[in-house]
Amino acid sequence: MMKISWKINSLLLLALMGLPLEGQVTDSVWTLPKCIDYAMQKNISIQQKALTNETNRINANQAKAMRIPSLNAAVSQNFQWSRSFDNANSTYGKYSSSDGTNYSLNSSLRLFNGFKTTNDIKQAELNYQAGNYDVETLKEAISLNVLDAYLQVLYSEEQVKNSEKQIESTSHQLTLSEERLKLGSISRADYLQVNSQLATEKLTLANAQNQLAVNRVSLMQLMELPVSSSFAIEHPDMEISEAFNAEYNADSVYSQALEIKPQIKSAELNKQIAEVNVSIAKSGYSPTLTLNAGLSTGYISGVGMNYDYQVKNKLNPSVGLTLSIPIFQNRQVHSSVAIAKIGTTKASLNETDVKNQLRKSIEQACVNLKSAYVKYQASLEKFNSAQEAYNVAQEKFSLGSLSSVDFLIQKTNLITAESDLLQSKYNLVFSKKILDFYLGKPLTL
Repeated sequence: MMKISWKINSLLLLALMGLPLEGQVTDSVWTLPKCIDYAMQKNISIQQKALTNETNRINANQAKAMRIPSLNAAVSQNFQWSRSFDNANSTYGKYSSSDGTNYSLNSSLRLFNGFKTTNDIKQAELNYQAGNYDVETLKEAISLNVLDAYLQVLYSEEQVKNSEKQIESTSHQLTLSEERLKLGSISRADYLQVNSQLATEKLTLANAQNQLAVNRVSLMQLMELPVSSSFAIEHPDMEISEAFNAEYNADSVYSQALEIKPQIKSAELNKQIAEVNVSIAKSGYSPTLTLNAGLSTGYISGVGMNYDYQVKNKLNPSVGLTLSIPIFQNRQVHSSVAIAKIGTTKASLNETDVKNQLRKSIEQACVNLKSAYVKYQASLEKFNSAQEAYNVAQEKFSLGSLSSVDFLIQKTNLITAESDLLQSKYNLVFSKKILDFYLGKPLTL
């Protein structure tokens, strides 16, 4: 009864966690690219970064519009009251009113300002380009996080399956031990050892199931996907081949990464932006030449001429040039230039730092892949040896020529070796995908 009850509870747990039961068909299976694409669409940080860059695009269009003349229209209406003076009687008469209307059009075009407008446009366009690369950098970071979370779910699922196999095997051994105990061929202590092992493996399964549930939730939350019991991921065939043992030259990978990684492009553009900012600051030393043009007319009541006549005949066009020459500005321009030059130094240092961080990451990734492959091969060899030792021990135990203690030692060794192999396998896969990422290859399994 206890065995049947445990199986029922396991099935319920698997159903609640959304794991596909045998023969069950899921409505939708999430591949790694699908998970990444969904995260790209739903991630709030990416959307905020994209909106920030949309502001940069608007600023770039505004900078270009500064080459176009401005045009403003104005209308004013005035009312006034006055009293006439009677010189004969030395008295003021009654108030009389008059009103007037003025119309004007004014246009202004800056002809020269030390190339500030040109540099403003250049800087705004560079800001927009750098913003695009910043969005791509964030997307790549999210993609790597999704990859890691996806592999964690796959790893946890295999841990659950392995734990279930171990329990099935130990349950069989417990039945065999129970029969031998009834026949008196083993001691009760031997029987209890097997029973204790089964209880330990059930606890291991429970922990594995809990970890799987946690990892599934982490992946869904990273994708901004509401947690659902129907969520299921694809289980790709991840055979470890000699391709995982390929030699990667860190300098070669770094050279390729410099050409494609968005954080490098962004850092380079930010350096150019800082350099343009120096030119913008220096424009404060230059004179400013502005072309002004205007057209005005108006109407005044009480002068004996009608409205149409006055408006048509009072047209006053005007054209003028204004030259503004900076002479002394309290060191404002000098300080602006000095600060802008500091900005170029900081941008240059930041570019160097970003490149150094990329180089260090690639160097570490190359070492990690090589170490992961060596560890995987050692774990595989250890597992094969443990599997052979376990098979021999299982045969001896079935024949009654091996005690339960010795048998369980071999089984524990096999469980440990299998766990180490599984962990080293997924660590190797992740290490390989990190290098593929630096080479610009798509994140797929």
